[in-house]
Amino acid sequence: MSEMSFLDWPFFGDHHRALARELDAWCVAEKLADAHGHDLDAECRALVSRLGQGGWLRYCVPAPWGIFETLDVRALSIIRETLARHNGLADFVFAMQGLGSGTISLFGSDAQKAKYLPGVADGSRIAAFALTELASGSDAAAMTTSAHRSGNGWSINGAKTYISNGGIADHYVLFARTGEAPGAKGVSAFVVDADTPGLSIAERIDVIAPHPLATLKFDDARLPADALLGETGRGFAAAMATLDIFRTTVGAAALGFARRALDEATTRATSRVLFGQPLVKNAVVESQLGEMALGIDAAALLIYRAGWVRDVQGRRPTREAAMAKLFATETAQKIIDTAVQIHGGLGVVSGVPVEVLYREVRALRIYEGASEVQRMIIAREHLKAAAAA
Repeated sequence: MSEMSFLDWPFFGDHHRALARELDAWCVAEKLADAHGHDLDAECRALVSRLGQGGWLRYCVPAPWGIFETLDVRALSIIRETLARHNGLADFVFAMQGLGSGTISLFGSDAQKAKYLPGVADGSRIAAFALTELASGSDAAAMTTSAHRSGNGWSINGAKTYISNGGIADHYVLFARTGEAPGAKGVSAFVVDADTPGLSIAERIDVIAPHPLATLKFDDARLPADALLGETGRGFAAAMATLDIFRTTVGAAALGFARRALDEATTRATSRVLFGQPLVKNAVVESQLGEMALGIDAAALLIYRAGWVRDVQGRRPTREAAMAKLFATETAQKIIDTAVQIHGGLGVVSGVPVEVLYREVRALRIYEGASEVQRMIIAREHLKAAAAA
């Protein structure tokens, strides 16, 4: 187990501390750190099932199917940090259960919640979040996938890409242009079952850290009227509200990767003898370990402050979540790179933990808002506060 004194910080209740220790013990008992298998889709399905059976997916949805009345960002962050420290793919499937159902939890009707959330919670249903398009990327409001009224329902046309769980999900929360107004105000949210006629998987996408990704194609896909999530024209706001919750947890996943990297680097530095003494006696390496530990604590403070702001203060943590994601992901990248350097040649051998972490962490600086976008959000929120003052 990594150093856990951060759990004594006042951001947490006793139930959060118990959650961290119980999940860590479960990960060890389940041997979650074992290497990935050869069938990525099957492994993801198996991990969703195992997390569901363990009761951990109940944190992804609100009561009565979940643990809390509302989504608890600190609990979600603790779970992602712990899973990422043990197994990056386990963190991925947990995150997507939350993100792929978060808009339903926040804005769905009672009927929609009753239809989709129980399966998300017990691991029998795999969720996905379909926002990104090839031409829009970080400018998500520039999406072109369209939804038009057709009879008593909707007709969807267009494509989404880089969709996590694409090809294995049972449903997709989809954002499409309905045209009530230009830009962000003309987007609506829908829940689309994977077997909907007109929905197809156009391409499976391979990435440096194996995760199921795909391009989805919608060719006059017909949805019933009750597929609409919330109000028309409010879909982009719903997407951003969902991301405000889960963006913090991306930082938590990066923190988990960074903690594992520090653990691995510490073990390597204390056990490897170089020039007649342990590597850790080298002043440069000692300084590197100190910088890594500093970055981890600073990232953790930002992450759990953002969770506190939403969970306890009840505020939308746009600024705090952006800071947490930006700092944690950028810092984790540096920490893991340093850990690879401390390992020397061994650090770039395929399958060595720090090599796996090096590939796992890279995407976190891009998805759910690239680092450059987070800097823009932080600046805008700062300027807004300055103008108000």
